[in-house]
Formats: sequence, C-alpha cells, structure tokens
Amino acid sequence: MPGFFFPHNNMTELNGKDDCKLAEGKIHKKKQKAFGADLKNYLKCMVPHIESGIKTSNSRNVMLSAEEVIQWSQSLEKLLASQSGQGVFREFLKSEFSEENIEFWLACEDYKKTKSDHLHGKAERIYEEFVQSDAIKQINIDYQMREATAKRAQDPTYTSFDEAQKTVYILMERDSYPRFLKSKAYLNLLNQLQTNTSK
Repeated sequence: MPGFFFPHNNMTELNGKDDCKLAEGKIHKKKQKAFGADLKNYLKCMVPHIESGIKTSNSRNVMLSAEEVIQWSQSLEKLLASQSGQGVFREFLKSEFSEENIEFWLACEDYKKTKSDHLHGKAERIYEEFVQSDAIKQINIDYQMREATAKRAQDPTYTSFDEAQKTVYILMERDSYPRFLKSKAYLNLLNQLQTNTSK
C-alpha cells in the first residue's frame, strides 16, 4: 500500500555505520515513547515533514497513508481509533484551546483498563485534573453532571466517568470534529498524501 514516510530529525547527524546503529537504537526508543505517551512530540516532528514533502525509503520511519487519513472523515470514532488521528486531532483542538476534551476522553479510556486496586488513585487524578470546578483542564459539563461525577469518583467503579465522557464525546462530535474536517491542517495533510500516492 502506498504511503508517506516521515524522516527523523536525527538522521542528518549520522556519520558512518557505528553512528547509524547508535542512531537507529535511539530512534527506536524515541518512537516507542512517541507512540505511547507523547503524541505531541511525535506530531511536532511529523508535521513539518508533511508540509515540506520530504520522503525517505527508511522503513523504520512512521508511515501514514492517504487511505487512513480519508477514514478519519467517516466518523469521530474512526478518527479516535487511529493513534495518528488522535495526535492530529489533539493538535487541532490545541489550536482552538479545547484540547482538554480529547485529553479527558483518552484519560477515561485508559481508566477503563486500570487494575481495580489502582482505580481510586486514577479516579482522583481525573477528577482533580478535568472535573472539579477549579480544574486546570476543566471540561465543559453542567453543574448537575459535575456533582454526580464527583460523587461517583469518591467511590470509583469502571463506569464512574462514563456519563461525562459521553457528553464530551458528543461535544467533540458535533462541534470540533466538523471544523477539523474543514481545517487547513486536515485538508493539507490529505492533499499532500494523495499527491504523493499518485506519483
């Protein structure tokens, strides 16, 4: 399947075979971190290369296809199912000062996979970060839901944040997601990948 390769910044610093092996090891570690915990850095590295149209044949680098990016336009669910999609959408929300929505949604998804003995600690962190009235990344939910979520977080279960998560998802689906699909960031990315595929 044709795709678009994104070179890593460190590749310009290589001198000789030993340096190549050393750099590849570093790149592998960085890629694991980028895909796991730090999508923001992954995207900051990726987006300039998309815009400049740089290609490389190094198969270790990240590949994003036009087909995958087209799928993002089918539904918010498909966009969020893609790790790259989450990252690009998060950057878009950041430009609109509403990245707390996807961060809360992702925190809830992670919470549902938590071992039962860690539920209380994670519930407390999510509540303090996103739900309480003076939270740093306060999500846009009404007073009644905020109070109900606070009560559920005190005696946490796997469904403690479901109602608030659903509300935030609907908010993104109706508000941010349609704007994302019309945004320059999305359209330029899609156009770049389609142009590259047709070459």
